Amino acid sequence: MELSVQTLEGKAAGKVELADDVFGLEPRADILHRMVRYQQLKKMAGTHETKGRSDIRGTTKKFVRQKGSGGARHGNRKVPQFRGGGRAFGPVTRSHAISLPKKVRALALKLALSSKAKAGDLVILDKAEAKEPKTAQLKKSFGALGFDNALIIGGAELDENFARAARNIPHIDVLPAQGINVYDILRRNKLVLTKAALESLEARFS
Repeated sequence: MELSVQTLEGKAAGKVELADDVFGLEPRADILHRMVRYQQLKKMAGTHETKGRSDIRGTTKKFVRQKGSGGARHGNRKVPQFRGGGRAFGPVTRSHAISLPKKVRALALKLALSSKAKAGDLVILDKAEAKEPKTAQLKKSFGALGFDNALIIGGAELDENFARAARNIPHIDVLPAQGINVYDILRRNKLVLTKAALESLEARFS
């Protein structure tokens, strides 16, 4: 697959050949769904917790007589029936993360890249750099290129001026090459890869 390379000014900067085994696969919704679920569950804090019976301070001595009180035969103040008692089967601190084989995760990333390429939403940028961190100027360039909702992937290190200028623009995400992930690719309409990011991906999957 061959794609044209653009500059931030909207000018042509040559062409690049994309690997078919990375950008030419047939998208599979089931694999992408598994990967997004894996990412979302791994991100959950899991710090919600309530107090159970063992966490409540209270007497375990039988506090009413067996007969004649008109109530049930309770023998513990810490049970869930009473105000201030422990909760039965309440949430506890735990990890929500699930396991997913490394090969499946790698395949999911390839499928996400392929889905953008097949839909025509993959753009190759010469470089993501700015002379000064001016949001208005960068927003104007993005408007001319049609980047109203996009994920931009730079090289191993992001240009600081470009990253600062882009972080105030709504619906625009900028990540270094090692931060590329399936969830962020799918949540944005366009995927913009710099030539440095493309080289990094090819080295990663070679």
